[in-house]
Amino acid sequence: MTTADQKVERAANKLQQLASQMAGEGGVKAKLAEPLAEDADFIRKLKPSLIKARAKGEAPVNQQPGKAPLSPTSPQLGKRKKPKKEGSGGPNPFLLVGVAIVAGVVLAKWIDWRGHAHPRD
Repeated sequence: MTTADQKVERAANKLQQLASQMAGEGGVKAKLAEPLAEDADFIRKLKPSLIKARAKGEAPVNQQPGKAPLSPTSPQLGKRKKPKKEGSGGPNPFLLVGVAIVAGVVLAKWIDWRGHAHPRD
């Protein structure tokens, strides 16, 4: 059991103790004791290890019969595709800037050369 699981279990135990105390007092507090006990059960289902198991599609083994599971018991979308590598998105941007600069210089030289061919004197 991980540290996070232990903390969740401790919180659920404290809530369960509070519900037990309130149930013994009677009145309005006794009416609130049952929802608190249900909340303690719900908090126990929020353990990170159980969430991880449900995300992987593994059903938790401690489910009570007759209660609906909090999440689907199997993956709904199937396996995910692996993302492309970062470098496979196209050519290097520095290469594109370099080609643009060279093309600009060549164009400027060509225009200048053509200007000397037909002077306006």
